[in-house]
Amino acid sequence: MALVETLSQYWLRIQGSLFPWLEEQLGELTEKEQELITTLELIRIERFTAFSRSLYGRPPKERAAIARAFVAKAVYNMPTTRDLLDRLACEKKLRRICGWEQKGGIPSESTFSRAFAEFSESQLPACVHQALISKNLSEDIVGHISRDSTEVEAREKPQKETKAEAGCDGGKATRKVGRPKKGEESVKEPTRLERQRIMTLEEMLEDLPHQCDVGTKKNSKGYKETWIGYKFHLDAADRQIPVSCILTSASTHDSQVALPLAAMTSQRITNLYDLMDAAYDAPIIREYSKSLGHVPIIDINPRRNTKLKEELRAEDRRFELLHFERPEDRRYNERTTVERVYARLKDEFGGRMIRVRGYAKVMTHLMFGILALTADQLMRLVTQPLT
Repeated sequence: MALVETLSQYWLRIQGSLFPWLEEQLGELTEKEQELITTLELIRIERFTAFSRSLYGRPPKERAAIARAFVAKAVYNMPTTRDLLDRLACEKKLRRICGWEQKGGIPSESTFSRAFAEFSESQLPACVHQALISKNLSEDIVGHISRDSTEVEAREKPQKETKAEAGCDGGKATRKVGRPKKGEESVKEPTRLERQRIMTLEEMLEDLPHQCDVGTKKNSKGYKETWIGYKFHLDAADRQIPVSCILTSASTHDSQVALPLAAMTSQRITNLYDLMDAAYDAPIIREYSKSLGHVPIIDINPRRNTKLKEELRAEDRRFELLHFERPEDRRYNERTTVERVYARLKDEFGGRMIRVRGYAKVMTHLMFGILALTADQLMRLVTQPLT
C-alpha cells in the first residue's frame, strides 16, 4: 500500500531526526508532545496561514504560531482558550513547539479570539483537512465509507425558523397551497432530497439550515432526548479516518445531508461501499450512491417498508440456522467505524465541550479536533498496523 509506505518513511524521519534534534534543544519529550509534533509536521498548517490576510497587523509567523496553538488545544483536549494560554505560559516545550521563544511573546487572549474568528471566516482547519485527505487518500481505493451524525450541544439560544429552514418534514417549502380549484391539478412541493438531485455541491450546502435550534433523538432505551445546538455529519473511511464533515441545525434529518456528504467525499477519495443506518433509507439516496459507482448498504427502515424488513429477517434466520453470515451483514458491521470516530472526537479532541458560539466558530472548533484526529489515525496506519 503506497500510503503506508509513504507514512512509514515520514515516521522514520521524524523518529530518527526531528525528535532527537528537539530533545537536544528542549529536553526529553513526553508521549503527548511527540504526538503534537507529529501532527503539526503532518498537517503543516503554517503553509495555509502564510498567505492569509493580515491578522490586525500581526506578522505571518505569529498567525502560524496561533494556528499551531489551536491544533495543540485539540490534541491536549483543552476546553477553553484560557486553558491553552495558561499551558503556554507554564510549559516551555509546548510554547516552543507552537512557535514562541519567550513567554512574553505570547499574544493576549483577545488576539487569540480575533485569530479564531479569522480562521472561522476562512475555514482554515477545514481547508487543511481537505488537503490532508487529498494528499494521503486520493490515490488509493477505500473499501468502506461509514456515514452518520451526532448531536452538538451549544451554549447559545435556539433561533426560530420555518419547517423548510429547519429541515423538518423532508425539507418541504412552507408556502401554503390551498385546495385546488375545479379542473386544476394540485401542486406538490419537492422535498429537499428531491431538490438536491439537480443541485451542485455548493448549492446543496447553501440550501442546508445552519441556525442553532432544537434537535430530538431516541436514546438506546427508546426514550426521546432533546438538545439545543447543531448536528455534525461525517463520512469516515476504514481505519477511522474522517473524510468529509458538514455541520447543520440540530433539527436537520440525517437523510438531507446524505447527498452533499456523498458528493463531497467523491471529490476527495474513491470508495466502493457506502454504509448507512435506517435513517438514510430512501430511494433517492440509494440511486445517488449507485450513480457515483458505489454499492449502498443501508439498513431498512421498517416504517418505510415493513414487508421487506420481514423478508430480510426471515432470510437472516435461515442464514443463522445454516451458520452462515451474509456478506452484506459483514460489511454493514463496518458502519461502527464512524461511531468510534465520534467517540474519539468527543473524548480526546475537544468535541464534547464547546464554548464558542455561532455556526462558523462551532464548525471551526470541531474541525480543529477532526484535523488532529485525522493526523493521528493516519499515523496509526504505521504505528498500529493491522495484524
